[in-house]
Amino acid sequence: MSAVMTTTKARVATASGRRYLGQMCKHFGHKIPTELDLEAGHGRIVFPFGTCRLESDATGLTIEAEATDGETMERLRQVIESHLLRFAFREELTLAWGT
Repeated sequence: MSAVMTTTKARVATASGRRYLGQMCKHFGHKIPTELDLEAGHGRIVFPFGTCRLESDATGLTIEAEATDGETMERLRQVIESHLLRFAFREELTLAWGT
């Protein structure tokens, strides 16, 4: 029997979505599995406690997080958000997580 996964998404308005997508995947790629296709504008980061999919376009970055439960999801969202905000220190980004 497989575990039921919980997913949530956030949309971040920024003209630098592709750059942040690349930074996130390359940063985490030193320690955990990642996939990155900058030309197509998407990537995936596989954490031991969940998965993060990223899609960039001209107006922003869409982040989809997937985890097994609420506590794990909160941890995953915090890791994603803290790193993204650190990479985007030149601008004030807002992540509004939803379903």
